[in-house]
Amino acid sequence: MDLVPASQEPLHQSLKSVLGPATAKVMAEHLGLHTVGDLLHHYPRRYEERGQLTHLADLPMDEHVTVVAQVADARLHTFASSKAPRGKGQRLEVTITDGSGRLQLVFFGNGVHKPHKELLPGTRAMFSGKVSVFNRKLQLAHPAYELLRGDSEETVESWAGALIPLYPATAKLESWKLAKAIQTVLPAAQEAVDPLPGSLREGRGLVSLPEALLKIHRPHTQADVAAARARLKWDEAFVLQVALARRRHAETQLAAVPRRPRPDGLLTAFDDRLPFTLTEGQRKVSREIFDDLATDHPMHRLLQGEVGSGKTLVALRAMLAVVDAGGQAAMLAPTEVLAQQHHRSVVEMMGELAEGGMLGGTEHATKVVLLTGSMGTAARRRAMLDLATGEAGIVIGTHALIEDKVQFHDLGLVVVDEQHRFGVEQRDALRGKGKQPPHLLVMTATPIPRTVAMTVFGDLETSVLDQLPAGRSPIASHVVPAADKPHFLARAWERVREEVENGHQAYVVCPRIGDEEDAPRKGKGTPRDDGDRRPPLAVLDLADQLAKGPLSGLTVEVLHGRMHPDDKDAVMRRYAAGDTDVLVATTVIEVGVNVPNATAMVIMDADRFGVSQLHQLRGRVGRGSAPGLCLLVTEMPEASAARRRLDAVASTLDGFELSRIDLEQRREGDVLGQAQSGARTSLRVLAVIEDEEIIAEARQEAAALVAADPELTTLPGLRTALDALLDEEREQYLEKG
Repeated sequence: MDLVPASQEPLHQSLKSVLGPATAKVMAEHLGLHTVGDLLHHYPRRYEERGQLTHLADLPMDEHVTVVAQVADARLHTFASSKAPRGKGQRLEVTITDGSGRLQLVFFGNGVHKPHKELLPGTRAMFSGKVSVFNRKLQLAHPAYELLRGDSEETVESWAGALIPLYPATAKLESWKLAKAIQTVLPAAQEAVDPLPGSLREGRGLVSLPEALLKIHRPHTQADVAAARARLKWDEAFVLQVALARRRHAETQLAAVPRRPRPDGLLTAFDDRLPFTLTEGQRKVSREIFDDLATDHPMHRLLQGEVGSGKTLVALRAMLAVVDAGGQAAMLAPTEVLAQQHHRSVVEMMGELAEGGMLGGTEHATKVVLLTGSMGTAARRRAMLDLATGEAGIVIGTHALIEDKVQFHDLGLVVVDEQHRFGVEQRDALRGKGKQPPHLLVMTATPIPRTVAMTVFGDLETSVLDQLPAGRSPIASHVVPAADKPHFLARAWERVREEVENGHQAYVVCPRIGDEEDAPRKGKGTPRDDGDRRPPLAVLDLADQLAKGPLSGLTVEVLHGRMHPDDKDAVMRRYAAGDTDVLVATTVIEVGVNVPNATAMVIMDADRFGVSQLHQLRGRVGRGSAPGLCLLVTEMPEASAARRRLDAVASTLDGFELSRIDLEQRREGDVLGQAQSGARTSLRVLAVIEDEEIIAEARQEAAALVAADPELTTLPGLRTALDALLDEEREQYLEKG
């Protein structure tokens, strides 16, 4: 098929001029598509083969679907309602079938006339709408539809391909309308400039970019689709890896102050007072960090560690090394609870070494200050003064540290805890506080598969702590099917009582707080509510029920994110001191909370949390010498995907294995996280788990290319693709610092 070359720069043309303002507005608002190029890169989600129908048997709940099916029968009912009291209300029920299953469509009121005329038994059409449940049956209410007649020239032309592309669509813009819009702009694909170097493309037998765009939108065979996807995956992997390689290259050009610890300074004094020896893993990772700190360009390192592998200790040793070398270190925590806790544990670990005066003043000691948004003015002013004069070598705080008013004497190292909670913008704002860019250490307790690390944290070198320190106890995890076996839940509360009787403590975790205005907040990665599910359990309701019921006689307290910071701190202190038996909390305890005497955790509505989140939560128990117990309570039926997810969590304590499962079961956008939108939104066909080989190869190719030609002078097509990738938000993500 001949494609007519469009005008100059056709891919940058705005959709408004090509498709008209109304359609362009919907595309921009609902799908983030603004130019012809954006629309050409909006790929089909899957393809329907002519004559082969979608499986109605596996429709996902509450999702927007497009199905191709045949009308089996249509019935018009009249009924009385408040709007039509004299029995004049009309309801059209249409049953469609595709051989695998049947689905009910329903239309009401004035909306019945057109479908009543058109949807006659035997008619085939594409239907699009949101799947809901009514009377325990799946249905589509008021679906949009397009008849597949094939009588008019246009329909024949648009369905000429052997495969019908189905696009990720929205309620405002059905798949077939998108398909028509793409047909309109498809000739412009001829003008697409190829970002891949010719040698790379030929060496791997990849089709050209115009050919790939044509084949993905108008394939004649599955082989066309495969060739197009193989090519487009390489584009995404390679362009992203080049952007990250350029960022790494640019960072090696920045100057930083090398920070080498004094041979017998603060770090040595600290190591001498540790009551245990470091694990081999901690020693190895510390060496990698100290080598980076000694160089004259900024360190950028990601420290991944299993829950409880001793990351905080490794980070503290790095901070002490920098203080030894005359600099200051800042540790950034995602919440106030966590900042206070880090501050407490650092001060405890350092003992009298945390009571110093001026930097390098007193023999081997420095000041450790806390800085959070809710501190009183006087305390805050004192902390800021200590930072500005250099009196405080270490500061621990929340994003309050980033505020313009906060000045450092000589910031040498920034440690960011739990990167997936923390945007790249914040990380860069803090780096701007040093006279020269400070060294950066990012810690995460969410194990990240290697390919995700290469994609999301591709600008960071990675260190992994995979050994647990001696003395950490195993955690037994069990799924408690509350609906199938209510006596299991009763037994769970008995187990909590037993742990408390043996001198231990327990956590009970709920998905929401319970004081919201009828708006249940859903945990990350949760399945959506359908009509038949009750709202998620709430901390305030459950704490009350437990204290009066199965846990009566025990001291039960609550902890959640909307409490006043002083109250939160007081609750945590009482719990840490052993004065509280059971803490009923939201996920505020997910990261960093360390109470070695807590041995049991009951997670209510566990199916409403993501896999990584459950693994994080579970890591709060078994931190002492007694074994931990984690009970995952759910009402989901045995055959459901949610139950399979919980069984996976119960079956292994290996965070890397779980993160793979998590990634395979969820859309990658959720896993890559909001803060990383740059990587996330540019991945349309690349799947970070199954395309591991492509990502690793693309990273090698990109590194070699950037080392040889950092400005990409010989590759105008690649520069264009980079500019497209780095729209404003992503430019900040990749180019700051």
